[in-house]
Amino acid sequence: MLIPPYLKPGDTIGIVSTASKIERDAVMPAVELLQNVGFEVCLGASVFAKNHQFAGHDALRTADLQQMMDDKRVKAILCSRGGYGTLRTLQQLDWKKFETHPKWIIGFSDVTVLHLALNTKRIASLHGVMPKYFVESGQASNSFRTLLNALAGGENQYTAPASQYNIEGSAEAELVGGNLSILFSLRGTPFDIDTRGKILFIEDLAEYYYHIDRMMMNLKTGGVLSGLKGLIVGGFSGLLDNETPYGYTLQQIILDAVKEYQFPVAFDFPIGHQPDNFALKTGCVAKLEVSEQGTKFTQK
Repeated sequence: MLIPPYLKPGDTIGIVSTASKIERDAVMPAVELLQNVGFEVCLGASVFAKNHQFAGHDALRTADLQQMMDDKRVKAILCSRGGYGTLRTLQQLDWKKFETHPKWIIGFSDVTVLHLALNTKRIASLHGVMPKYFVESGQASNSFRTLLNALAGGENQYTAPASQYNIEGSAEAELVGGNLSILFSLRGTPFDIDTRGKILFIEDLAEYYYHIDRMMMNLKTGGVLSGLKGLIVGGFSGLLDNETPYGYTLQQIILDAVKEYQFPVAFDFPIGHQPDNFALKTGCVAKLEVSEQGTKFTQK
């Protein structure tokens, strides 16, 4: 796995919009915060562009990301938000310069598309908060602080409370994953996830219970779950149900999908569309410990 260089004060972080459009007031406080902690910030042409629900046309978003990938002055690329649209740019990207001079690509949700693409190229990336979530009650959020620490090459150690649904055990392996809907949507493509011998993490937003079950059954049927060393279940916010209830909880759906395997499972982990969305370096080794006291996660 190729690990991009870690950042130091004075480095430039480029911001792009690869998916849905975003308003200025959701970005500029984050720009100010990044500058206050010592970084230069470069805003891409796509950041405040608009084309229906997208941050400008596909060609603009693609060219903007490409420019940031190729610009040697830019040491990390922060995606402004998720939503939808990153996949529409993916096949037009030229990775040659980036593979020679890799840099951290940061984001979550729809940005999982880029995390999976980078994983196929064996380049690490950073699953973490985007600008809207940098500031909380006028202060730098805890999630932003974990992002800064990861960008600087520090060790991140997280804990989660014990859950009655956890499956105890420990694992140390490469970490992969992201938004479950995106993982599901890329099954059967060149960017399909390889989970053999790895720890998988998943999160999602506003999905129906039956659709969660459909996606988990797809992962099981496709052999994605059978070779895992561990499973981390983050936030699944705003889940939906039909008039006739599906009848199973999120925890029951996931445990049913993994019941025949022997690896630790950690629920209620601080990632996803929620206030605590802590930074994870995808493609890097992590240690997962699940016990009756709760979950402990360590990543250098």
